Amino acid sequence: MRRRTFIAGLGSAAAWPMVARAQQPALPVVAFVSPGVADGYAGQVAAFRKGLGETGYFEGQNVTVEYHWLDGQFDRLPALMADLVRRRVAVIDTTGGASTAIAAKAATAAIPIVFGVGDDPVKLGLVASLARPGGNATGINVFVAEIAAKRLGLLHELVPKAVRVAVLVNPADGLDNAETVLRDVQEAARAIGGLQIHVLNATTIGEIDAAFATLAREGADALFVAPGAFFTSRSVQLATLAARDRIPAAYSTRDAVAAGGLMSYSTDLADSFRQEGVYTGRILKGAKPADLPVVQSTKFEFVINLKTAKTLGLTVPETLLVTADEVIQ
Repeated sequence: MRRRTFIAGLGSAAAWPMVARAQQPALPVVAFVSPGVADGYAGQVAAFRKGLGETGYFEGQNVTVEYHWLDGQFDRLPALMADLVRRRVAVIDTTGGASTAIAAKAATAAIPIVFGVGDDPVKLGLVASLARPGGNATGINVFVAEIAAKRLGLLHELVPKAVRVAVLVNPADGLDNAETVLRDVQEAARAIGGLQIHVLNATTIGEIDAAFATLAREGADALFVAPGAFFTSRSVQLATLAARDRIPAAYSTRDAVAAGGLMSYSTDLADSFRQEGVYTGRILKGAKPADLPVVQSTKFEFVINLKTAKTLGLTVPETLLVTADEVIQ
């Protein structure tokens, strides 16, 4: 009898650690939602994790990060957001433009949202004001649209003989591209004078290929790639096609220039994603989005690929070489 009691006691003791582990509180879940694809966002994801780390949160240790890549399929947003709300994730981080942020805001007024948008978040209805957001959303304004005119001006300086400039946009990105960016580019073209703007749309990988076929057929002198998460994730494809067709192109990210593109001018996206990570961590610690002011980007990058310029037969003005933040040889 004693032996049986002893064995039973051992069974209870062995089971106790398992019960204790089962009762450990689950890690908070952060949903990282991007319109792009994972392959094109390694640097931005690393920056986001760095920001989380600055607030004491480390993926897999005290927070779980779920990555949701839309691959340009914005029609998946309503179902995705409904699922995140149903599961009551701790924070929804929407990167890469207005569409994801607006979808999150429409889905919940309770779960905190951290966004990164290029347009005015007040105009988009995401916050009441930049200083006091007042609701469940806050984040970063990366000035994507506002610097479009500057990027076009730099492209004109690099390719002064270009007259026909094609502008590649993703209409699925909504306000960040199809409206605001096109308006700013067209206004900048009028200010420069002598430029003819031709708009091309692409929302899928296949449509990017088709757009370049149109560029070659119509004989565009230069290409302006509008900002947006989908194009950011297709940087290598865009730069490869531009090199194949010998089209000087301006991009919104350094990655495209590193892949062989001619030039880029944009906000420092890595710093923006780091800041999103910081805000996500602060919210996990108890801060309310309503009390966290929208951060406006102050870091900008102008990058030139000198090798690509030489291949295209372009002479880069000394003034641009001096002002560039980075010159890739």
